[in-house]
Amino acid sequence: MVSRPDRRRGRGGVLSPSPVKAAAHELGLPVTDDVADVLSTPADLGVVVAFGQILKAPILSALEMVNLHFSLLPRWRGAAPVERAILAGDTETGVCVMRVEEGLDTGPVLARRTLAIGPEESADHLRGRLVDAGSDLLVEVLQAGPGPGQPQSGEATYAAKIDPTELALEWSLPAVDLHRVVRVGGAWTTFRGQRFKVVEARVDSTDDSPETPSGTLDGTRVTTGRGVLALVTVQSEGRPAIDAQAWVRGARISPGERLGS
Repeated sequence: MVSRPDRRRGRGGVLSPSPVKAAAHELGLPVTDDVADVLSTPADLGVVVAFGQILKAPILSALEMVNLHFSLLPRWRGAAPVERAILAGDTETGVCVMRVEEGLDTGPVLARRTLAIGPEESADHLRGRLVDAGSDLLVEVLQAGPGPGQPQSGEATYAAKIDPTELALEWSLPAVDLHRVVRVGGAWTTFRGQRFKVVEARVDSTDDSPETPSGTLDGTRVTTGRGVLALVTVQSEGRPAIDAQAWVRGARISPGERLGS
């Protein structure tokens, strides 16, 4: 098995293995972080899941590989297909098992399964459902034996890794768009000069004509460029996440006070 190298985690900076490597050790499976080690393996087939590296031609020539990818290819090739699907407002996504080529998620598709995206569904919840569906699909493909697959057809889109700046809540945007950022996870703004995370929210209104400046707080309701976003769970800097109603009671918000200002 190949997994990424150990990384420094936490405040102490202690080297820790990836969850996959830790699980492999518990099962007594050998693990390496050097992809070239597959050249000496007696395996007949390799399975790639969220590996995060482009496999080069010498590796692929030595060992046939299939990949489990969390999108309906060729839509959302790349590192962050789940997050990009939510940010784009997609109503469905899915999983594909494909043959690995040297390109980025370009190989023929062996099997696919489509899943609807719930209007309130977070990226974490959706990813969990995709893992379950993908695991079943992968087992089916391996049991049947990988065939040649079907070439990908349609317009290709690329799911670049999410930059933290993309998770900053710009209150001049519509509530619907801000809600999607919150669903991705890690959404943040500022309040009284400190970083403030919005863990969960819902669209309260989609009215076109806000009566107060964007970011204005009215209890748990926040004015946006179009409509109102209602805070559900929030997290002040250095504190645990709490119910937004409880935060409002403790914060004693003044009339006209705003987020992000």
